[in-house]
Amino acid sequence: LMQWVDGPLDSEHWTTVRDLRLASLRDDPDAFGATLEEEGHWSEGQWRDFIARQAVFALHDHEGPAGIALVETLDGDFGATCWLGSCWVSPRARRRGLLRHFLSRLDAEAATRGWQVQGLGVWENNHNAIAAYEALGFALVGDAVVSTRRPPRRYVRMIRRSPDL
Repeated sequence: LMQWVDGPLDSEHWTTVRDLRLASLRDDPDAFGATLEEEGHWSEGQWRDFIARQAVFALHDHEGPAGIALVETLDGDFGATCWLGSCWVSPRARRRGLLRHFLSRLDAEAATRGWQVQGLGVWENNHNAIAAYEALGFALVGDAVVSTRRPPRRYVRMIRRSPDL
């Protein structure tokens, strides 16, 4: 099966980003800090701003766009130099290695972008996602933290060092 990662996308790809992002929020509304109600009515300008604030990657399989992953460059908790947000693969494309392809792409760009220590947050009760990230080299760090966007929900932080660095 053909699988690849396209990105980071620029603002000209705002419709692809919008469609993938809204699909993720529809498919799994409890997985993310954002909600379909918040982002479902954004204008073209708001989507272009969303893309400009971070690196946005589209994940593909043989049927077309099948997922999305966001990477924000930052100095974060536990030495993180970037934060992965809203990693999502559509149900039809899960368990085919798309997230692994994304992390390989991330590692390829780590040296030039300063993404050597990758962090992410997962709701503390999302055991499937935690296990998937652990299988890809992430480790749980610190205690659960209350979400500022969706209190009283709590998330755990996970860290991964780019293996090539």
